[in-house]
Amino acid sequence: MVAPLATVIVPTLNGAHLLPECLDSLMQQSYANLEVIVADGASTDGTPALLASAYPSVRRLALRRNAGFSGNVNAGFRAARGEILCLLNNDAQAEPDWIAACVDTLSARPSLGSVASKVLFADRQTINSAGDLFCRDGAARQRGAGQPDAPVWNVPGPVFGATGGAAAYRRAMLADTGLLDEAFFMYLEDVDLAFRAQLRGWDCYYQPLARVYHRGGATGGGVLESYYNGRNLIRLLAKDLPTRLAARMLPDILRYQARRASAALHAWRGSAARATLRGQVSGLVGLPAHLAARPTVQRRRRISDASVYALLSPGSA
Repeated sequence: MVAPLATVIVPTLNGAHLLPECLDSLMQQSYANLEVIVADGASTDGTPALLASAYPSVRRLALRRNAGFSGNVNAGFRAARGEILCLLNNDAQAEPDWIAACVDTLSARPSLGSVASKVLFADRQTINSAGDLFCRDGAARQRGAGQPDAPVWNVPGPVFGATGGAAAYRRAMLADTGLLDEAFFMYLEDVDLAFRAQLRGWDCYYQPLARVYHRGGATGGGVLESYYNGRNLIRLLAKDLPTRLAARMLPDILRYQARRASAALHAWRGSAARATLRGQVSGLVGLPAHLAARPTVQRRRRISDASVYALLSPGSA
């Protein structure tokens, strides 16, 4: 059997200082049938020269403007030739068998749409993500985040979704669900994609043999992360949560949002806290536009309310 072509898309913006470690790890992959695309959101640093001189086999997709993580990645998806489409943050390094583990997992399970990697922080001892969760209080969380690496994180199994910093998707799934929602710009676009995929019946599987090390915060974090997480969670809920479940979960959703707002108000002097509040307000102001995107998602749902609810994890206390 011919090994499927895998394309790795690395989105970047002025990341010339980060790319060598990332791309070197991709050049050392054990999986041979590989294409690498750097989706460059109009960098003004030395990215073009770096790729031309040191990585001639890597395809630079030169974009006219920075369209955020979601827009830059989508450009890479559209340009990719692979049957398996992988994402890797420019501040991440993949173990040599990362792609092979992802491809093998997808090949063995036809119902899978995506594979979640075991992502450790750069210390290689702390979990960044062992797959994404979506919770019954309307919050998105990363499984295992901040916990020490341990045998429990070496157990493969189904999860809600894959963090977009180190994920593998089946092209057929993306053709069915559509690509990332570019209105998100950055943050939670991967959870939105996972939610839409689950509604269409595509499963996600956590594969701990697919290991990646992530610096974290090198290309975002702080004010940007706080603002877009605050705003985008409201868009995600407005689009993706089935009506009856929204009614069932609404009290817990409101409590969670109120706790976030209260914590931000108590930390008002911090710029990230103020950004969280701005994001929540922006999400509410944009609610008509978010709801306008809802019918398309909900009309195409294949699984029942009970099945959706079973996919969700318990919320925080």
